[in-house]
Amino acid sequence: MKRDDFIWTIGYQDGTALVDGPSRKRHRNRSAGELLDAGQYRAAFCAALYDGELEDFLPRFQTATGIAVDSGEALQRLFGVFEPPRKGQAVSVIG
Repeated sequence: MKRDDFIWTIGYQDGTALVDGPSRKRHRNRSAGELLDAGQYRAAFCAALYDGELEDFLPRFQTATGIAVDSGEALQRLFGVFEPPRKGQAVSVIG
């Protein structure tokens, strides 16, 4: 799955990722930090997870939101996102 598709996935239906097309287009190729600064917390987390930058992202997230989380695993539970699918994943862009 492509990075921007993963970041903007809003759910799944029958194994197909449903992607928020307008948000993906508006925020294409932004870093986790840029998304965090824009108030797109879940998308910022997904970008950091996809890029393997959770350790660097965690303190910035805590500062930006005031939410006391102590690990990347806590963020994964908070947002309900655990791993990006790396192999072929069907994607349906909506909106």
